[in-house]
Amino acid sequence: MKRFDLSTPRQARRVGVHYDPDAFGQFSESIARYLGTARFLVWQSAVIFAWVGWNYLVPASWQFDANKRGLVLLTLVLSLQASYAAPLILLAQNRQEERDRLSAMNDRRVAERTQADTEFLAREIAGVRLVLADVPTTGDLQEHLDRLTAAIEQMTARLDDLEHRRDKGG
Repeated sequence: MKRFDLSTPRQARRVGVHYDPDAFGQFSESIARYLGTARFLVWQSAVIFAWVGWNYLVPASWQFDANKRGLVLLTLVLSLQASYAAPLILLAQNRQEERDRLSAMNDRRVAERTQADTEFLAREIAGVRLVLADVPTTGDLQEHLDRLTAAIEQMTARLDDLEHRRDKGG
């Protein structure tokens, strides 16, 4: 009766080969990287030239992919290679796109954090400038000291003058 219970979804049945997607992805990337090298193109060209040369130049009894049949076996081998290479390259590109997307997201987060930090520091510097605007400078202090010194000298001169008058009049 459990299979007629519609309140819980059925689990998907997995049929076939089970594999580690990450390991397979790394494998496909290594194949795609190799297929995109000059070394692979040179080796593939050498094999094709040897294949065609062998099947054109040696006697018919030694040919394994006769020219009169149109090199069918070579065509089959190259078709198989292309049929496996294309999906592996696409898988490698998809994985690279995912890495690029994650990297872009991380770059965006870092840029946002950097912008926030920069704005905070700009506000702090502006605050420090405002506070420093009220702080007297050395020139301001010197000017005040000069005025105080002049005032003290005037007061001292008056006191001396008063004492001098008192001593004379007294």
